[in-house]
Amino acid sequence: MSYEKILKNLGLDEQDYKNGTLAVYSPTDGSKIASVPEVDGAEVTHMIGQAKEAFLAWRDVPAPKRGELVRLLGEELRKSKEDLGKLVTLECGKVLQEGLGEVQEMIDICDFAVGLSRQLYGLTIASERPGHFMRETWHPLGVCGVISAFNFPVAVWAWNTALAIVCGNAVIWKPSEKTPLTAIACGKIFDRAMKRFGTAPAHLSQIANGGREVGEVLVASPDVPVISATGSTRMGRIVGTKVAERFGRSILELGGNNAMIVTPEADLDMALRATLFSAVGTAGQRCTTLRRMIVHKDVKDKLLPKIQKAYATIKIGDPMEKGSLIGPLIDKDSYDAMQNALAQAKEQGGKIVGGERVLSNEYPNGYYVRPAIVEMPAQSDVVKHETFAPILYVLTYDCLDEAIKLQNDVPQGLSSCIFSTDVRETEYFLSSLGSDCGIANVNIGPSGAEIGGAFGGEKETGGGRESGSDAWKGYMRRATNTINYSRELPLAQGVEFNVD
Repeated sequence: MSYEKILKNLGLDEQDYKNGTLAVYSPTDGSKIASVPEVDGAEVTHMIGQAKEAFLAWRDVPAPKRGELVRLLGEELRKSKEDLGKLVTLECGKVLQEGLGEVQEMIDICDFAVGLSRQLYGLTIASERPGHFMRETWHPLGVCGVISAFNFPVAVWAWNTALAIVCGNAVIWKPSEKTPLTAIACGKIFDRAMKRFGTAPAHLSQIANGGREVGEVLVASPDVPVISATGSTRMGRIVGTKVAERFGRSILELGGNNAMIVTPEADLDMALRATLFSAVGTAGQRCTTLRRMIVHKDVKDKLLPKIQKAYATIKIGDPMEKGSLIGPLIDKDSYDAMQNALAQAKEQGGKIVGGERVLSNEYPNGYYVRPAIVEMPAQSDVVKHETFAPILYVLTYDCLDEAIKLQNDVPQGLSSCIFSTDVRETEYFLSSLGSDCGIANVNIGPSGAEIGGAFGGEKETGGGRESGSDAWKGYMRRATNTINYSRELPLAQGVEFNVD
């Protein structure tokens, strides 16, 4: 199926993807596939005003009714799953099964948010004053800005938008400049849900395709009380600082440098299978990609040859083709960053297997690479730096405390895991003495999180939480209420303030 047929199936017209100013290239072969319209700063400011008007109307709609819109969005996503999954693959290069899986994440968060629309619970709180009670209530914030990255071009929008909408907010989305087509397609799908819903205000969810200026306007505007930004730590430092300057709220999902600890008590076959998907899925371009394997010195010589053998059998190729498990890196800059990291690792004592470019004759403008395994003598600077590519650094340890110290001794704190059948080891890893990450797993890799749990991490990962659990609170403001149903007016803390 041609990509234009996919776009047509998703509801895009030629005006949506031809004759615009933002060029779109498919990482599969580097070919230009579209030119989409962009907005400038003044247009973004106008969009913020429209979103504020939509919010004022939408906040008055009961939350369960708001959930009905998200239910309809989930239905429309189900209808479009195959085509949208293919477009994800075409535009960001992940293999088709992962593209389809990303759309399933969108469907899953819609299902979650529909239930949530009847569960925006506050607390009742005992008052120390007779004839009084206290409670906690939650209210929508206003306009939510969403800034997303290329590697999950649609799921991140859905994580934020499904929750923001049921919480009573409006949304403006700035997608990655590398993946604007999938954003336009999501806008069409949302519009179809809006049409079926019938009474939602216009401009409830808007898309602002464009460059850095778009993000800067969203981040600087006091009329956008919450910004959810996914991307690099460098970007997060800029966004977080700017939003904090105006006392706004940031939900930051930034870098990850995720580790797997393999103990002598591990099921090595399970560890092997987990390593393959976690380390090479999405060509190493997930924030939860496995980047460091910390393996016990007595286990390394058993496990590492198996990993190297399995790596040699993985099919690298066109992500649309059945059987391909690794597609291309997003672009030449990513390839250059990978090669630079491997050169540094070699200088710092690393022993490298793989990492070279492949399929360059078939795809001279597509950057396919063989995943790299790098045995390191120590956790050097290059290991502590996140390189967005399929590089697996291998380190050894003697005791579990040493392994945990190695795992935690990086700036990032997103995802982590341990492979062991010893419950003492696994529970220790999950305790306050263990992993310092926002995600800590046992006998499962660090990637592939489900939407039911809050997603996010600590330290330079930004501290934000999206998706499940109580992440919805990030899109609402809390009010503490005290109600006096008596005829007296006692003060708290027993204070006496009598006026004659």
